[in-house]
Amino acid sequence: MPKATIKPQDFATLYEGFTAPVSRFDCGRKCAPLNGGEPVCCSTQNAVPVVHKVEFDLLKTRTDLWSKFKPYDYATKQIVAELTSDCMAIHCKGARHCERDNRTIACRGFPFYPYLTRQKEFVGIGTYWVFEDRCWMMSNLEIVDRAFVEQFIATYEALFVKDHSEFTTYVDFSASARRVYSRWKREIPLLGRQGELLIVEPSTGNIRPGRKKDYPKVAPFSSEKEYREAVKEAGGEVPKEGLRAA
Repeated sequence: MPKATIKPQDFATLYEGFTAPVSRFDCGRKCAPLNGGEPVCCSTQNAVPVVHKVEFDLLKTRTDLWSKFKPYDYATKQIVAELTSDCMAIHCKGARHCERDNRTIACRGFPFYPYLTRQKEFVGIGTYWVFEDRCWMMSNLEIVDRAFVEQFIATYEALFVKDHSEFTTYVDFSASARRVYSRWKREIPLLGRQGELLIVEPSTGNIRPGRKKDYPKVAPFSSEKEYREAVKEAGGEVPKEGLRAA
């Protein structure tokens, strides 16, 4: 495998090209009431940011927002133990202290990953399915902005050139997605390179255009009743607009 040539300054360039928000709507308003008042993607209780060590080298020169992550249970110890030698887990001060210019690539792209076909074609972006019961955006893919999708894809294409191991990682991860969804007997929703909905048949890998009815809706984001019950159980406060994008 070719050796990675990526340097801290390369990440600075990637940051400059990946500034678009996922959507014009504040998705954190929907998941925070289920997560102690903090967006699910901004808490290491839910998602542990993993970065290139050289990305952390860049961040240390720009901000004191980030620090090395300290595992707190068996699951997080496993996450750290399984990292490759050029990666590390890091921790930020939390959503209230967010510096948008100093978010990691992982933060900017959440909850999406680059989806590659069996033929290793980068056809679009999929979602990290383990968060589907906590991330409102994953049940509202129709509101993802095209600019975000285009910047996401351009960023990862540039990253793959500089570090082939990243490409291999997502070839393998996409294969894992097909296995998981095949076991679930569910189709994989993707956003294509222009932001259009695509549907993958996981057992064959075949892709077809999606229709409005194919957009996934996962509990507790599948109905107002389920959402309100889940928020109540979590001790949160339902936003006044409920599940509606606002």
